[in-house]
Amino acid sequence: MSAHPLPRRFPAPDTRNPVLLPDGTPHEPTVFLQAVIDHPNIEVGRYAYYSPLVPVRDAAAELAPYLYPGCPERLVIGAFAQIAHGVRFITASANHPMGGITTYPFRIFDMETAGKYLEENAAIGDTVIGPDVWLGFNAMVMPGVRIGAGAIVAAGSVVAQDVPPFAIVAGNPARVVRSRFSTDEIARLLDLAWWDWPVEAIQRALPALEAGDVAALAEHAP
Repeated sequence: MSAHPLPRRFPAPDTRNPVLLPDGTPHEPTVFLQAVIDHPNIEVGRYAYYSPLVPVRDAAAELAPYLYPGCPERLVIGAFAQIAHGVRFITASANHPMGGITTYPFRIFDMETAGKYLEENAAIGDTVIGPDVWLGFNAMVMPGVRIGAGAIVAAGSVVAQDVPPFAIVAGNPARVVRSRFSTDEIARLLDLAWWDWPVEAIQRALPALEAGDVAALAEHAP
């Protein structure tokens, strides 16, 4: 267990710039997404953050450039997700029609006639990022992918298939490199779901979380 004292400060989940530099000024690029995203097709869990290299004006458009209000799919980002610079979610509405001879999206110029095209994209489904997922620098997540809780996506990866909970994936296309915990430990962690605990309980459990001690974490369950 860590001998370091527990942090005295933990910002509210709607804080725009939660990270303070040593001189006390906020690190402007790093934002809690709940504070900066107001998009009908994007659902963001508490404390999920985005940390680009420079501040962005529109985090929703930066992260999911093809997800427009009224699209048939959603982007769901779980609690405590960590999103690095350059991450992009290529959601279902970025797709072109692939059921015919041409992939040219003729129907986008008259959306009233685009029913079949929209249905094709809707069938791909939502993109879902689980809680406590770390998406590394320039990672790309393709349409309809689901990334399980606690997974790590290596920098530069292109994720085209679902990722199991607590897996580490890397490459293009991304493949599982290894699992972070044993099968039994993963089942226990999913049952504990620490990301749903009250913040006070999470703070008390921080030494166990940092040490990777699943048994000790269970002792802190509220």
